[in-house]
Amino acid sequence: MSNLITGATTALITPFKNGTLDEATFAKLIKRQIDNGIDAICPVGTTGESATLTHDEHKRCIEIAVEVCKGTSTKVLAGAGSNATHEAIEIAKHAEACGVDAIFSVSPYYNKPSQEGLYQHYKAIASAVELPFMLYNVPGRTGVDITAETVCRLFDDVPNIFGIKEATGSIERTVELLSKRPDLYVFSGDDAIDYPILANGGKGITSVTSNLLPDMKSELAHLALKGDFKASKAINDKLYPINKVMFCESNPIPIKAAMYIAGLVDTLEYRLPLVQPSVENMKKIEEVIKNYNVVGA
Repeated sequence: MSNLITGATTALITPFKNGTLDEATFAKLIKRQIDNGIDAICPVGTTGESATLTHDEHKRCIEIAVEVCKGTSTKVLAGAGSNATHEAIEIAKHAEACGVDAIFSVSPYYNKPSQEGLYQHYKAIASAVELPFMLYNVPGRTGVDITAETVCRLFDDVPNIFGIKEATGSIERTVELLSKRPDLYVFSGDDAIDYPILANGGKGITSVTSNLLPDMKSELAHLALKGDFKASKAINDKLYPINKVMFCESNPIPIKAAMYIAGLVDTLEYRLPLVQPSVENMKKIEEVIKNYNVVGA
């Protein structure tokens, strides 16, 4: 596979208005990402509240992402995850038909499959499409960890599986993966450790914070990939306070609140069971944002 996605990617929020998908705002947010150097946008992942979207909403978000990115250098890395393999296959096929550049798929949540179950799940989804395919490991949310051995097995056996979004929070896991498979594309899935993962050979980042600060996040990734680790680390360090507060409650509660405070979205709406942050955490978010220049707000 050639022309695989690298660099800075954004795990997009899904804006709602009066309980429904706010398509106009979603398109506007994607355009802002494109204008600020983001290499790929990632609709309908964890940050996009994919677990509570209808199937039609999920598919529509992918369609809008492709429409807005068409004719630009920004690619679409679309979410196609489910704890039911047949549903993930259906979403992946829709994404492929829409014209996305690649797919990422979260590990099955709640049902806690074995490593063999994970292997068969991912093999089935990736084999149903011809697109480049990225695993997404976030055990703190799903209750199951895709072990390095299973990742290597999938990478070896399934031709279009090219990488993994690693959100274990473990630098050691990245070291382990790249020591075993140097050609694996490892993306940081934890904002606070973007720089160390890139410095260890990671190929990119998938960021929550870049919804708010795409210019800084894209520069951080691009500097590291060019080998300017000192400058990349300086940005990573500067972003630490906001990266920290973006996870003071479950993602995407804080980032949506930050986008609302900054004036990037008109309404602050979530899908139950997610609700607005506590008054105390709202104040924390407001205070931290004052230290950054939110472009285009």
